Amino acid sequence: MQDINVSVAEFLDHHGDEIVDAWQRRTFFAGRTGGDCRAVLNGVAEVVLAGRPEDPTAAGFDAIRDLLGEIAMDRIRRGETAAQTAVTLHDLKPPVVELWTSSRDGDDALPGALRLSTALDTLRLVAMELVGGESADLVEERQQLLELSTPVIRMWDGILAVPLIGTLDSARTQATMEGLLQAIVDQQARVAILDITGVSTVDTAVAQHLLRTVMAARLMGAKCVISGIRPQIAQTMVQLGIDLGDVTTRATLADALAYGLRQIGLVVAAADNH
Repeated sequence: MQDINVSVAEFLDHHGDEIVDAWQRRTFFAGRTGGDCRAVLNGVAEVVLAGRPEDPTAAGFDAIRDLLGEIAMDRIRRGETAAQTAVTLHDLKPPVVELWTSSRDGDDALPGALRLSTALDTLRLVAMELVGGESADLVEERQQLLELSTPVIRMWDGILAVPLIGTLDSARTQATMEGLLQAIVDQQARVAILDITGVSTVDTAVAQHLLRTVMAARLMGAKCVISGIRPQIAQTMVQLGIDLGDVTTRATLADALAYGLRQIGLVVAAADNH
């Protein structure tokens, strides 16, 4: 009987087009070329042929290590967690093993399936080792970007403002809330302004994020006002039935600042030059 490692390697070569086609429809290779799929498949075939499907240091895995790391880290930089990436890598196994078992009915069916399964599990291990080595730095980098994208500005003694730009998500809302609450404590602020002039869209989820931030500021003893609600956003909110409740709103940041000044007992008036 032909060596099982040779049989499996020949199977991967013979059915390469089918496997590449199946892999390109899987999440891990979304947006990648068929050449990337083929390179990874060749690496798997090489470690199987060498009889080292369980060895992450095998030459076949070394040949595709950088490519695997690049694809995995690209997915994580786009917001996917390491656990989610591991799941997408696991999804590469079923189409290969199922194709093998459907094409075999002899004594080599089970041993071959085990070798393929082991090689693809090791493939996932190789990729996740690379992700693990860089993920801590990536998390720190993302946190720094979040902090830079949500600055807390001192507008006046006792008045803070947070200009929000772009899209609000859970992570950014949490960073905004933490930064604002800490600034309220540090500066003993009495008024906090959330300016959404630069927010592209406001849907139900964004409204909930804003309300949570407003409630947190209130618990710290600061009055909160939302400014920068443009006409089109106001119309969208009405159509969606979004209710900001008793939250104070103002059309512009200037209006919100004037409101804040009144709350601390100050009034801005034109200077009398006469």
